[in-house]
Amino acid sequence: MSPMPPPRPARSAAVVAALFSLDPAGLGGIWVRAPFGPARDGFVEHVRALLPAGAAMRRVPAGIDDGRLLGGIDLAASLAAGRRVMAAGLLAEAAGGVLVLPMAERLDRALCARLAQAQEGRFGAIALDEGIGPEEHLAPALADRMAFALDAADLLARRPPARVRGLGAARRRLARMRMDDGVAEALCHVAAQLGIFSLRPVILAMRAARAAAALAGRRSAGEEDAMLAAQLVLAHRATRLPAAEEDTDAEPESAPPPACGDEAAEAAPSETEGEQAADRVLDAARSALPPELLAALLLGQGRRGTAGGRAAAPAAATAAHGRPLGARPGRPGREHGLALVETLRAAAPMQALRRRERPDHPGRVIVLGGDFRVRRHQAPVRSVAIFAVDASGSSALNRLAEAKGAVQLLLADCYVRRDQVALLAFRNRGAELLLPPTAALARARRSLAALPGGGATPLASGIDAARDMALGARRRGNRPLLVLLTDGGANIGRDRQPGRAAAAADARAAASACAADGIPALVIDTAPRPNAFAAELAGAMRARYLPLPFADARALSRAIRTEQAA
Repeated sequence: MSPMPPPRPARSAAVVAALFSLDPAGLGGIWVRAPFGPARDGFVEHVRALLPAGAAMRRVPAGIDDGRLLGGIDLAASLAAGRRVMAAGLLAEAAGGVLVLPMAERLDRALCARLAQAQEGRFGAIALDEGIGPEEHLAPALADRMAFALDAADLLARRPPARVRGLGAARRRLARMRMDDGVAEALCHVAAQLGIFSLRPVILAMRAARAAAALAGRRSAGEEDAMLAAQLVLAHRATRLPAAEEDTDAEPESAPPPACGDEAAEAAPSETEGEQAADRVLDAARSALPPELLAALLLGQGRRGTAGGRAAAPAAATAAHGRPLGARPGRPGREHGLALVETLRAAAPMQALRRRERPDHPGRVIVLGGDFRVRRHQAPVRSVAIFAVDASGSSALNRLAEAKGAVQLLLADCYVRRDQVALLAFRNRGAELLLPPTAALARARRSLAALPGGGATPLASGIDAARDMALGARRRGNRPLLVLLTDGGANIGRDRQPGRAAAAADARAAASACAADGIPALVIDTAPRPNAFAAELAGAMRARYLPLPFADARALSRAIRTEQAA
C-alpha cells in the first residue's frame, strides 16, 4: 500500500514536499512563486518536519556577505583561544540539508552564481519568489537546478498532512532503487516533445521518478513514477506544445516485409509497448501544463519568466547599498556604516598591550580611532539604451522596415546584457514615448512592431526628447546611451513649423546640447546612401556615426557594446 495516494492536482504541494525530503540535494530544490503569507510559511515548515533528523535548514538573509556565506575567521573564538579559528559559512552548514532563499527574485547575480556553483549535489534549496510581473523572477541559473515549481494555487489546493508515514524506509529504498529501461527513454521523449533540450531537467525527472517509486514502496521506478515525474518536473518547463499525433489508422501503401524468426516476433511487440508507454507519459505531462503556460504556448509566445532576464532591482543605489566589497579604514558616518567585525579584528592583536597601558579597563576590548573599518559597497549601475527612431515619411520610404529589424536585434542584445531599453519615435510635429526604460524585451518588440511610418521629420524634437530621457536616467544613477536612427531629413523645427533650414539649425543645436551634457551617443544613418547631414549631426553630438547600408546588425551591436563600455 502506498504511503501517499497519487496527487490531485498533479502539482500537489504535499507530494512535492514528500519527494523533496527524500533527496534534497539530488532534486535540487523547490521554486515557490507565492506572496508572503501563512500558506507559504506553513509549506516551508512542513518540509522542515519531513527532513531526516539532523538535516539542517538555513535561511540566507538579504545582503549576506561572502564571509557569512562562504565562511571565514570566527572573531570571538579567535580572541578566546588566542589563535585563528575558522567559522563555517551558511553553505557548509546547509550541507545535506536545505537553504531557504527569501525574496529570491531579488537575489544579486553574484550571489546566484555562488549558490548555483555550490549547490550541485551538496544541498537543496527552497526559493521563495515574491515577484509580481514577468520581469521579477528567480534567476534562470537557480531555477534550472530546481526540480519542482509551485505557485500560490498549489499551496492552497490541498493542506499538507500532519506527517507522512514510511519516509525512513523510503530513504533506504531510494539508496538501492533501480529504474526500468523504458523510464529514462520515456522522459527523454517527453522532454524533446515539450521543447526542453537541457539534460539537467531530464536528470532531475529521473531522480524524481526514483523518489516516487521509493515513496510508493516499489523496488524499481516504472511508468507510473515516470508519469508523476513528468508532471512535476517537466510540464512547467515546456517551451512548446507537443506535436499532434499523426493518423495511424490508414494502411501504408507499401508495408515492409514481415520479419522472420522468433526474435523478430518478440521484438516488435516490446518496441510498440515502449512507444505506447512514452506516449502515456507525454499525455500525463500535457495534462499538467499550467493554464497560464498553456495559454502562452497556444499563442506561440513560448515560455516566460525563466528564459532569461534579471530580477527586479532599485533604480539607483546609495553608497550604503549594493554588493559588499569588503571593508577599509575610515570613520563611520551617514554614508559609510561601521564594519564591526573587521573593526574588532583590527583591534584584536593590540589588546594585550593596550590592557597593560590601561589597567583600569580589565576584560574590555579597547578600540581606538585607527581600528575603525567602514563597509564598502559597489552600487549597481544599469545601462539604459535609449532608441530614438525616425518614423517620418522619408525614413519610411527609405529604410524604416530594415531599421526596425536592426533595432529588434539590438534590443535582444541589450536584453542579454541585462540592460534596460527605452523607445521613442518622432514624426509629424513632435516626439512620442513608446516605451519607458524597461527590461521587458517582448514589450519593447511589440512597441517597435506597432510603430507607424509617415509624416514630417521633427528631428530636433526627437533629439531633445531623447536627451531629456538620458539626463533623467543619469539622475537615477544609471548610465544612458542614446541611439539615434534617422535619415537626416529634418524639415520641422522646434517651433513645430515647417522649414528645412530652421529645422536643420535646431537639430544641430539639439545635437550640440547632447554633446555638452556628455551623453554618449550613436547615430545610425538609415538613408539609402550615407547622408552628409546625418554625419554632421554625429559630429555635433560627438557620437559614432554608422551608415546602415554598410553596417549589419552585428556591427551595430558591437558598436553599442563599445559605447557602453567606454
